[in-house]
Amino acid sequence: MDESGGSGQPRSGTDESTERRSTERRTDRTAPATDPARPDPTPTAEPSPDTRPSDTDRDDPEHTSPQPSPAAETDPQDEPSQPQDGDTAAQPSPADDTAPGPTTPPPTEPRPQQPPTTPYPHHTPDTHDRTLAHSGTTKTHPPKRPKEPRGGLLMGRPFGVPVYVAPSWFLVAALITWVFGGQLDRVLPELGAARYLVSLFFAVAFYASVLVHELAHTVAALRFKLPVRRIQLQFFGGVSEIEKEAETPGREFVLAFVGPLLSLVLAGVFYAAMQPVEPGTVPGVLLAGLMISNLIVAAFNLLPGLPLDGGRMLRAVVWKITGKPMTGTIAAAWVGRALAVSVLIGLPWLTQSGALGSDAVDNVGMDTVMDALLAAILAAIIWTGAGNSLRMARLREHLPELRARTLTRRAVPVETDTPLSEALRRANAAGARALVVVDADGNPLSLVREAAIVGVPEHRRPWVPVSGLAQDLTDGMRVSAELAGEDLLEALRAAPATEYLVVEETGEIYGVLSAADVERAFVKAMARPA
Repeated sequence: MDESGGSGQPRSGTDESTERRSTERRTDRTAPATDPARPDPTPTAEPSPDTRPSDTDRDDPEHTSPQPSPAAETDPQDEPSQPQDGDTAAQPSPADDTAPGPTTPPPTEPRPQQPPTTPYPHHTPDTHDRTLAHSGTTKTHPPKRPKEPRGGLLMGRPFGVPVYVAPSWFLVAALITWVFGGQLDRVLPELGAARYLVSLFFAVAFYASVLVHELAHTVAALRFKLPVRRIQLQFFGGVSEIEKEAETPGREFVLAFVGPLLSLVLAGVFYAAMQPVEPGTVPGVLLAGLMISNLIVAAFNLLPGLPLDGGRMLRAVVWKITGKPMTGTIAAAWVGRALAVSVLIGLPWLTQSGALGSDAVDNVGMDTVMDALLAAILAAIIWTGAGNSLRMARLREHLPELRARTLTRRAVPVETDTPLSEALRRANAAGARALVVVDADGNPLSLVREAAIVGVPEHRRPWVPVSGLAQDLTDGMRVSAELAGEDLLEALRAAPATEYLVVEETGEIYGVLSAADVERAFVKAMARPA
């Protein structure tokens, strides 16, 4: 059973002439503001002529950058005592603490709107319509970005893919040792207590066969250029976590079929090894048990319902017929749910009636209870796996609509020694929700962490420089504004952080992307109907 699971060096933009700013429209998401301490402010960063949002965009409710809330405009803590030029997003005024110069008025000619963005706003009405300065009034928690989950005890890296043994495997190994040891007591009573050592060897050999089954999926996935995250041996089998879907239904069918095929091959190998061995000996019993167990693994995985391999094969067939992978997923998932109900009801009935080779049982005993418990666990695993397959397919269907450009927050460039209160005032005046620390030339150095801002009381903000709350930029924290879908997800997974600097292909700053915004957008994508 298996699961299918751009950056550039930014330029500051400060080397453009002041005359150019009066003739070209603004579409970058870095938003300058006015410094109230200077009567004759000058620009901090030169806007890019083709990346800043127009004035009409900022009035568009569909734009992902919210306007400053009324509370932010009247807060005496963060606003100056008299109105400043640029306190509205429709008429921003530049600010610079490094070079004097005349202020150039913004252009007044009408400017076209940007095309509509995707239907996933990067904020929720209850928290993200607040401005950055008011983030301290509401307790928020930064998204947790855990390291890559290990999944248990690392056993090795065949073909470069880590293989883990989950803690639940040890429980199953103990259960197999106990059950198979009881069978050995009837077949080979002369073994005595040593039968449990033989049973433990059988449990390990059986899961080695399961590993071969999963390695077959892994090799096929690597052959098709599909990345495999890990292989995990766990309760009731193993899982190959393949991070991407196959591109064609034919590849999907092959990818699913190779696992049961290898299990059938192993059953044949164990059957051939049985021929020269005495049936009533320890090797004969072990080989017979391994042959039967691999036949059961192959037969069970060929059942036509997700998340089993047979369900993926059914999905590939429906995909081929209809031309729609989502249709194949829906069909195979519902067959999987029907299969779960059949296992829940049918397995205890077959055991009770003696159809599986044992004597019929009229009364309810411990064996009957164990059979019912086993059926319930199998049914739950199949039902849950079918539902997860549906959710993952829905997410992948909507992933192309999730774009870094849409989810990015507007950002204000500030220098390292800027007090936090002044930086927040500039952000509120410009309607921005992120701060980028830049050097004297406007080159980005670090990002001010939203969680760090929340932790600074308002009365201390005038004395705290933004550099003390910032995280230095690394190459992985610079992402392209053109990233979307799985490419965006892979870029964020490769360099876990809470905020990322989004840059244009030219290297100019576009804004700041919050990992929390991406996570919310993914949740909304999964909740949408297919």
